[in-house]
Amino acid sequence: MSNKIFLSPPYICGNEMEYVKQVFESNYLAPVGEFIDKFEKSVCNYTGAKYAVAVSSGTAAIHLAVRVLGIKEGDYVLASTFTFIGSVAPILYQKANPIFIDSDYKSWNMDPNLLEDAVKDLRKKNIKPKALILTHLYGQPADMDSIVEICNKYEIILIEDAAESLGATFKEKHTGTFGKAGIYSFNGNKIITTSGGGMLVTDDEWIAKKARFYSTQAKEDELWYEHKEYGYNYRMSNVLAAIGLGQLETIDFRIKKRRETFKNYKKLLSDISEIEFMPELEHARGNRWLTTLIFHNQDPFEIVKRMQESGIETRPLWKPMHLQPVFEGCLFYSNGVSENLFKKGICLPSGTELKYDDVSRISEKIKGSIDA
Repeated sequence: MSNKIFLSPPYICGNEMEYVKQVFESNYLAPVGEFIDKFEKSVCNYTGAKYAVAVSSGTAAIHLAVRVLGIKEGDYVLASTFTFIGSVAPILYQKANPIFIDSDYKSWNMDPNLLEDAVKDLRKKNIKPKALILTHLYGQPADMDSIVEICNKYEIILIEDAAESLGATFKEKHTGTFGKAGIYSFNGNKIITTSGGGMLVTDDEWIAKKARFYSTQAKEDELWYEHKEYGYNYRMSNVLAAIGLGQLETIDFRIKKRRETFKNYKKLLSDISEIEFMPELEHARGNRWLTTLIFHNQDPFEIVKRMQESGIETRPLWKPMHLQPVFEGCLFYSNGVSENLFKKGICLPSGTELKYDDVSRISEKIKGSIDA
């Protein structure tokens, strides 16, 4: 369908092709080469992180963070329930136990009050969570002042899942740089993409070195292949890093475009009283990776179907992890917020190349899809 509008398609607008050409000319197509180094340094320069490790996916980056930070079998790890499974599957990889925490309506991200209540309750049960994997949902920062304070107070390691929020800031500090480690995703639908890829960032040199070591099969520094530990084939290739470098050079333009798209949706749909958009916290500036909203009186799944019939890709909001069959029996602290958001919300097309006329067409289809 030639006029189909996708949710968040890749967008090429800079030096990507030139950099990839240079990679092919150098013949460094493997997970080693100058563009990996350049991409890592560029991410550090952009976010303010001291160290970065380019890997094959955001999930791989979380797994490395969890492994390096000592999460092991039997440990308990707190995590956002309102997220994608890639955020929390690495907890299972390490045979640890996830404990899910619900969201609040102020940010749709993890509820700090519920988080502290959960930690207090768990301590009464002689359970001391070792870490917290916090997701910055749909490109919007969580309440980092409160969450960092809680983690420090109860000696909980903070890992930030900033897969969707590259370029988002809280009090002018980039998401992904508040905790011991943070991660970004460069999947095909993200604000910048390497087709598939991710990045671990940290201010701790040892964490970065250990993550890089594990990401390259834990090979010791010998002429032959010597292994005292097991690792993973997680390193990013030089080709994908070249694409990422070109994409990152235009990140400010991409964020500007997506924030403009959000504003246009909000203006064009302002006459529908039952619609409520994802909020932005005071002192926070999201990248508006996806524009998301909830309907107070409509079935969002039916609207998704109707939009699909019109050639417009929309998606339901994330189904909370504590409702997923794979996590049946896991502890969770719920206030009903994420379940309510899932039952009422959708994601709208938000691609960088989306034009005002596209947003207008989508908005009119939404209005036409609403039951009288």
